Amino acid sequence: MTMLSQYIRKVNNWLTENKNDLYVAEIIFFVSLASFGLGRLSILWPKKEPIQIVTNDKGQMLKAETEHIDSSSSKTNKQLSSFGVSLSSQGKYIASKSGAAYHYPWCPGALKIKEENKIFFNIKEEAEKRGYKPAGNCPGL
Repeated sequence: MTMLSQYIRKVNNWLTENKNDLYVAEIIFFVSLASFGLGRLSILWPKKEPIQIVTNDKGQMLKAETEHIDSSSSKTNKQLSSFGVSLSSQGKYIASKSGAAYHYPWCPGALKIKEENKIFFNIKEEAEKRGYKPAGNCPGL
């Protein structure tokens, strides 16, 4: 037997012994290759507009994905109401009479509070003095 045929036999034996390990290595390689390709494709995706936090004429903070907010425009009221926030909010923070946390008006927890149970605060310290804690599901608190 030649030296080349012995080498080929050794390689074939090693491949059959390590078939499962090679299968896992192939999966890892192809997943990483696909991830790299998707990352390169993400450059082509359109840029998203940044979220702007603005204040209304009462100095209350409101969150909106708009280019410009004019508190007198009906377009703005529609955009803000899509977030569950109206320009007639009475404070920067909202809590429930029976709850233990305070929220921004656009947070998911604040949107679930019934109108008759809402308590408004202008500053965080005022809410905390009354025993409320920042809501865990409200980013930025």
